[in-house]
Amino acid sequence: MRAVTPADAHTIAAHRYPDACDLPERPVYAAWVAGAIRDGGYLGFLLESGGEVIAGAGVTLLHWGPTRGDPQPWRARVVNVWTHPDFRRAGHARTLVLACLDTLRDRGVTRVSLGSSDMARPLYEALGFTPSAHEMTLTLPPE
Repeated sequence: MRAVTPADAHTIAAHRYPDACDLPERPVYAAWVAGAIRDGGYLGFLLESGGEVIAGAGVTLLHWGPTRGDPQPWRARVVNVWTHPDFRRAGHARTLVLACLDTLRDRGVTRVSLGSSDMARPLYEALGFTPSAHEMTLTLPPE
């Protein structure tokens, strides 16, 4: 296991957008994630076997500001958890997400969120994540 570097941005983008229909999204995301890694706003880890990346996970740091009962200003969102199909069900995602959570603890980050597929939900619940029915979103139209 190793920490991500800006040179891994295209690999991370492929994990986030694995389908052929999403290919146009990859360069924009890769450019963003390379900058975010350089700036410290994206942290993550990759697991390799035989020189190939077989799994990855990351976190995006969000400068949220202090809130009632929590004076530290950072929130984190787990993103881009991916395991190559040939290596699934071997604990790699768990290992990588735990590495991300340890890194967040070391930085004093206390609030972590994520979005989950049905397949991954048992993993995250086993790590202590709880589902929330309170998140709402709004997409503002561009000006």
